[in-house]
Amino acid sequence: MQLQQKISQAKAKLLVEYPLFGTIASKLQLIENDDIQAFKSNGTTLEYNSDFLNEITLAEMEFVFANGAMHASLAHESRKNGRSGWLWQLSTDYAVNDMLVENGLERPYQAHYSKRFCGLYAEEIYAQLKEDILRDELEYEADDIDDVQNKNASEEVVQNQEEQLFEEFAKAVLDLQNKRDELPSGISRFFEIEKEGKIDWRDELRAALERFHKDDFTQMPPNKKFLHLGFYLPSSISQRFKLVVAVDSSGSVDEELLGEFLSELNFLMNTIPSYEINLLVCDDKIRSHKIFYSGDILEADIKGGGATDFRPVFEFIENELEDAKLLLYFSDLDGNFPHDEPRYDVKWIAPKEFDVPFGEVIVLQG
Repeated sequence: MQLQQKISQAKAKLLVEYPLFGTIASKLQLIENDDIQAFKSNGTTLEYNSDFLNEITLAEMEFVFANGAMHASLAHESRKNGRSGWLWQLSTDYAVNDMLVENGLERPYQAHYSKRFCGLYAEEIYAQLKEDILRDELEYEADDIDDVQNKNASEEVVQNQEEQLFEEFAKAVLDLQNKRDELPSGISRFFEIEKEGKIDWRDELRAALERFHKDDFTQMPPNKKFLHLGFYLPSSISQRFKLVVAVDSSGSVDEELLGEFLSELNFLMNTIPSYEINLLVCDDKIRSHKIFYSGDILEADIKGGGATDFRPVFEFIENELEDAKLLLYFSDLDGNFPHDEPRYDVKWIAPKEFDVPFGEVIVLQG
């Protein structure tokens, strides 16, 4: 196999098996350098010995590119903070390789690795390596010759800019993988990961229904089972749970998301013994009104296509459904809202966050 073909295959495999590393590695600049033993990354490029890449397996080559991707993402110069350049690079390499091994990548024997540094941050590894050097009374310089030779101030500025640009790209990829909940194990040692308090919309919908569905107790009529004993105990009557569902048919609604919402609602309603759903389809006026009972399949026949006006739904409920306690309104929320807040609770089911004058938005994400 030709080397370039092998490189392409390794990159493709990395992209499929480890999307974060693969996406970043796809922008990595590769430079052949047969004066080095194996490979090295300076934060902007990945240099490699062609004989080394020819000898290692495809899986080991994935490791090399993942290593280069991580180094190129970390803006070494800006994070160095006065530390020795070569030692900081080595410390980061140990930390990166430990994380890659943790995620199951196959490490070539030439890559820096030690179980001693398992789970440590690069800063912690740097402190330990520096202590080792000082204990052995070896020379410790602020920078080695590779850091300063043939490099003037303008070159350093260019390198810093290149590193920063690559770091910004890497963080964008990282954010995407974070939203998909597909981050590699141990990645938080290198980046600040914003943990969103994600609540699945299905859980929010379930909580909304559970809150409003309950069995009521009343003294009239009394529980006849114990009347002959002279005990007047309350009866337990399961009230029919009444729910109003409105669907925006203005033409801007995502029908795939609507289908997912109705499917989940069908499932949840089947856990309730007795219910009645009033389904309203509305754009700038009510297009249809159907009633569904326990066991029915909830389906919305989307008709409309006009502008979005939420007011007709609220007027209909006020005039026709006086005992409504909860309204679930599916919409993109780009329309005219009523001026007055209704006496019942409103949950807006929408594909994205939106400021609403009343009620609560449940963000529907597939």
